[in-house]
Amino acid sequence: MKTDAVIDHITGWLGDYCRASGMKGFVIGVSGGIDSAVSSALAARTGLPLLVVEMPIHQGGDQVSRARDHIAALKARHRNVAGQEVELTPVFDGLVAALPAGPEGPSREMALVNTRARLRMTTLYYLAGLHGRLVVGTGNKVEDFGIGFFTKYGDGGVDLSPIADLTKTEVYEIGRNLGVGEAILKAPPTDGLWGDDRTDEDQIGASYPELEWAMGFDGDAGALSGRQAEVLAIYRRLNRANRHKMEPIPVCEIPDGMR
Repeated sequence: MKTDAVIDHITGWLGDYCRASGMKGFVIGVSGGIDSAVSSALAARTGLPLLVVEMPIHQGGDQVSRARDHIAALKARHRNVAGQEVELTPVFDGLVAALPAGPEGPSREMALVNTRARLRMTTLYYLAGLHGRLVVGTGNKVEDFGIGFFTKYGDGGVDLSPIADLTKTEVYEIGRNLGVGEAILKAPPTDGLWGDDRTDEDQIGASYPELEWAMGFDGDAGALSGRQAEVLAIYRRLNRANRHKMEPIPVCEIPDGMR
């Protein structure tokens, strides 16, 4: 990959899109992970106003500190960057208390995980509306178009996606070039939605390099090794299950003769 050229291309694309939209700049949420670090660093390079937001909800201390350090580094490097921390833990707890409890188990746990992501999306759009800005997405190609590893109308609710055509491996390459902090580069990828230290690989059952291989595989599945077959099965299962996230919302079209 021609890393410098890609960085310049994305930076230009972000700036052109924002100016054409008539908006004043960007808002982005950061988690202490590589995807949000790279996306925010790219947005900062446009020179347009950028608000970088950290939104803890029962967050691990290491995730919070990485996000804060990243915001501080961006502000030191770019005069157009401002930071904001919005503590959403009491908001989340209040909402959980107000909602019907329902049966305990994996379904309720997942519903609450997705609720965290949707609270963050709501916060970002509030701030974007307040300042007349666009919400920048942080999803990479494997997450957004391979396995659908995002929350619909949560971290999937954005105005534009600067790194969604880049694999995770490519995102890391760009992050190193942009000077993203070593703590973020070395941290295991995690969505940070569970209130514990589980990683993306723990949840998915495969690493991002393995998923990138599966996403591009078009050979004979019968000739694969045991682990390769397992990874391909994981990828295909998630791709099918999350197809509803990756395709346009179905519209019931009314036949002409019914009008």
